[in-house]
Amino acid sequence: MASGSRVDMDPDVARKLFEEGATLVLLGVPQGTVFGIDYKSWKVGPRFRGVKMIPPGLHFLNYCSVNSPSCGGEVGPKTGLFLHLKPRDVLLANWDPKEEDLNFSASSNEEEVSRIRASLQDLDPYLGPYPYEVMRKWVSLSDRLREELAINLQPLSGRVRSYSDVVPETEFRHTKDRAEQPRNDTACQTMREGLDRLPKMKEREGTELRFSAIPEKTYPPGATPAQITQCSMDFTYALETLLDQNHRQDPLDLLGELQFAFVCFLIGNVYEAFEHWKRLLSLLCRAEAAMQKHKELYLGLIAVLYHQLGEIPPDFFVDIVSQNNFLTSTLQDFFQFASGPGVDGTLRKRAEKFKTHLTKKFNWDFDADLDECEPVVVDLPEGFTVA
Repeated sequence: MASGSRVDMDPDVARKLFEEGATLVLLGVPQGTVFGIDYKSWKVGPRFRGVKMIPPGLHFLNYCSVNSPSCGGEVGPKTGLFLHLKPRDVLLANWDPKEEDLNFSASSNEEEVSRIRASLQDLDPYLGPYPYEVMRKWVSLSDRLREELAINLQPLSGRVRSYSDVVPETEFRHTKDRAEQPRNDTACQTMREGLDRLPKMKEREGTELRFSAIPEKTYPPGATPAQITQCSMDFTYALETLLDQNHRQDPLDLLGELQFAFVCFLIGNVYEAFEHWKRLLSLLCRAEAAMQKHKELYLGLIAVLYHQLGEIPPDFFVDIVSQNNFLTSTLQDFFQFASGPGVDGTLRKRAEKFKTHLTKKFNWDFDADLDECEPVVVDLPEGFTVA
């Protein structure tokens, strides 16, 4: 945190966090590094040694290395990782300047951790307090995300990176192999020719996010034309397949995966996660029969979306979400299905209330026919404003 930063906190909360909170001791983090935990980030000052008074539970640590001022002071891509902290935990990490990353191997050294724990009082002036003012917001974005689920979804490397770490699909270990590849010493006649000359790349093993595989087809093998048509309008078969293959023990874990993808995108800057979030949302919102079967899943979905959409900047919809009317058309289908006669009364009322909230907040009309390309707005009477 920047030197001189100050966080006001209720004295009773401060006392409890001081007694029960976990501590992250992060040594050697270069000054100017952009460091964040959960929903808040800072530029690291010269006295920074970590964060104290962290509420027990799941947290998303994220950071970006920064070039020295002599090299332009440019901020690098973001790296993040999910950590589950217990009461009074002390986690120790050292900055690796070569990898520009935190190395937590020291946390497995009990003797070193004991030494750090014994010197916490001396370290206290160099530890920034957890930003308590964002705790409620963070919990609302991650309350369905269990520790085990987060571990299973994040890359095997343990790092969620905003860029893809790619390597060639084929390694050319010998001169003969490289000689057989298309030569680049002549001008390309077309863009396609240029692209074909580039080596085929793939994500480095262990660095890819491990999301649930969404079925490519929404209908079962051997389906009749009538079944294909039905399953193309109602995605229940595809949703049930995903739940059976990935969240059989607890279908509500799908909401945790939705939160994981949203956090990775909104805080971790991973665009791939946004694409997965969109696909999951489309699957859930267009599964008409599933709404009648999975009441708790859909009540939870409304709560998750309520908090997620409350955190997205207003102009985000113009730039990304409104593209091809994804969100408005998807939610229109959801509200239409949720008002059906076979849907539980509580879910139907909750969906109607959510629909009213979104209409007021974003000026959308979910009852109108959506234009193919333009976002839909409600025509308000003259002088009428929406808070």
